[in-house]
Amino acid sequence: MEIRPKFGIGPLLFGMKQKDVQAVLGKPDKQFEDDDQNIIYVYNAPKLRLTFYEDEGFRMGYIISSHPDLVLYQQFVIGKTADEIKKLLQTKQYKNWEIEEFDLAENHFNEDHWLILQTEYNEIVKVELGVVAKNADDFDWKF
Repeated sequence: MEIRPKFGIGPLLFGMKQKDVQAVLGKPDKQFEDDDQNIIYVYNAPKLRLTFYEDEGFRMGYIISSHPDLVLYQQFVIGKTADEIKKLLQTKQYKNWEIEEFDLAENHFNEDHWLILQTEYNEIVKVELGVVAKNADDFDWKF
């Protein structure tokens, strides 16, 4: 499954509505609302968690995955170190990274591409990506 920062993951594009996602993936294995009334879809087999933002007309704006076949610029991601992937991403203009540590996990965050590489035991275990802002008022929707 290809990670496409600023666009989405695999065939999923930021800005899709729930019906659009279901046309691609079928009904989710689980669905719930978070504390902000966003709708969350969970798909077990592809290990996807998708967030549809309530304040954006329930457009999909956030994706979390831990699928072992995640690929970013032709490189598998899960199980690699953050440094390995960040070295690759330097060649793609991913310059600034913020690192947040909590317990045994670290989040390596690149705001320009709204990409988080989450590590445990020095290995990437999860990737999070979100829609980027086009300007102060609008997101850069791709669908």
